Amino acid sequence: MSLRRIDCGFIPLVDSAPLVIARELGFATEEGIELALHKEPSWSSLRDKLVMGRLDAAHLLAPVPLAMSMGLGGMPAPLDALSILSINGTVIGVSPALAQKMRDAGLEADLTDANAVGKALISQAQLPLTVGVPFPFSMHAELLYYWLGALGLQAPQQLNVRTVPPPLMADAIAAGEIDAFCVGEPWGSLAAQRGVAELVLPGCAIWRFAPEKVLSVRRGWAEREVEATAALMRSVWRAAKWLVDPSHQMAAAEIVASEPYLNIAPEAVERTLGQSVVVDRSGLVRTVPGLIEFFDCAATFPWRSQAAWIAVRLATRLGADRGDALSVARTCFRADLYRDHMKGLGAALPSASEKLEGGLSERIAVAAVQGEMHLGPDRFFDGNVFDPTV
Repeated sequence: MSLRRIDCGFIPLVDSAPLVIARELGFATEEGIELALHKEPSWSSLRDKLVMGRLDAAHLLAPVPLAMSMGLGGMPAPLDALSILSINGTVIGVSPALAQKMRDAGLEADLTDANAVGKALISQAQLPLTVGVPFPFSMHAELLYYWLGALGLQAPQQLNVRTVPPPLMADAIAAGEIDAFCVGEPWGSLAAQRGVAELVLPGCAIWRFAPEKVLSVRRGWAEREVEATAALMRSVWRAAKWLVDPSHQMAAAEIVASEPYLNIAPEAVERTLGQSVVVDRSGLVRTVPGLIEFFDCAATFPWRSQAAWIAVRLATRLGADRGDALSVARTCFRADLYRDHMKGLGAALPSASEKLEGGLSERIAVAAVQGEMHLGPDRFFDGNVFDPTV
């Protein structure tokens, strides 16, 4: 059987796992495609290759398709997000010296209290605070601006956000180039194990259910390549479903950690899949419920309300029109394609494509047009609720 080749780029992070598993366990082949995965050194390289047509699809930071479609950045071009690849998965670390100052000021070792950690960080850091993130248009950056801004830190006067590739984050903080970082796992835990950083907060403590990575293509590609798009989306969905089975964690870790992908010790990947992080050089491991999610609670569905939150944040921060940003959000996250291509798999499909963001403190059942659907906790740390219709 002749397979349709799809070239897809990725960054070596645990949240690339759905793509890796789709290829390595044969889900892509079963759907009739050859999924060729290409490891890229940076988000800018990955973005540019997708825009220029050297890649068909990409594992992208959730804000990138929105920013590109809004005309932000150096190479504006409309991109679509076909589905969500991962929820959360980020951690915030600070230098050991800054961590000690925060403890001396009374901060207790609690990875869940974003208010306390943020206030301690602001009070003890030398301002402006320099924080490393993997890319300017990223959930890392948006969560930092939202979190620290809500606690009184003024940007850009008191906050300097610097771009650092994830594998180089430990080197940057060790060299004193940054005071803190927000990065996807396992790179935060690996920095802590090296003794060059201490983890103080997971991203999920800021927004409990934040879309982190998306499966993205150029605008129009999905309409031209209907069968390939459907096969790609189905294979990745099947891989995500496989990933959340606890009995598969060890096998998944071995595959994702291997040389073509992350090229690190499998234990680091297995720890992340098991919802745990390494906090400091002593090797202390802490379990973080909701650290990363690939499938449960409609994790793969591209909610237009999540896109709207990101787009509004980008517009507010960069001076773009809010109405235009909301229009982009509703066309960029392709809930329509998800419904078209996933119904044959029996995937749970919500009855709406938008919802209130931040209003749930516990898991609940919701109306679905197909299958049974539950939504999980999605609270913002400050109790705000985002209504995409307002």
